[in-house]
Amino acid sequence: MSWKLERPPRQADERTALIGWLDLQRQILRWKCEGLSDEDARRAVIPTSPAMTMAGLISHMRWTEHVWLEVVFLGGDKKQNPAFDESNEGADWDAGGRPLAELLTEYEAQCARSNEIVAAASLDDVGRHPDFRDSSANLRWILIHLVEETGRHAGHADIVRELVDGTKGYF
Repeated sequence: MSWKLERPPRQADERTALIGWLDLQRQILRWKCEGLSDEDARRAVIPTSPAMTMAGLISHMRWTEHVWLEVVFLGGDKKQNPAFDESNEGADWDAGGRPLAELLTEYEAQCARSNEIVAAASLDDVGRHPDFRDSSANLRWILIHLVEETGRHAGHADIVRELVDGTKGYF
């Protein structure tokens, strides 16, 4: 794997630090997909968690970004997000057999959209969706949560990638 991953500046303002750490975790997820075939990206390697594939992780994280910033924070339509499909638990993990490159493109577009939303708001702004208790959280809290969730799933990607083809790597 040939990515050069860097931490955000050590003397950064709060917004730069939060987005910097989130972007680093996003990059790690993409890095862990480098060189994987579509077949390997869909291969389930954890018997008790069949949705925990590289493709599933990327799909889930795309929709996680959407739910927190476009739905909870901006008050957007939750029906656009498969995580709210009550007839299919875990629908946001379902990559539908789509190519990994397509999933990564969608994830990158969602991350770019998320960064646009963050750039246009104050860290003290609170969510707007009336149906979610978490809408009372400010943008700062939401970003910290996204750093935590993305980092946790980047750790899952480390394990999945090693089980798929033995590839290891720490930035």
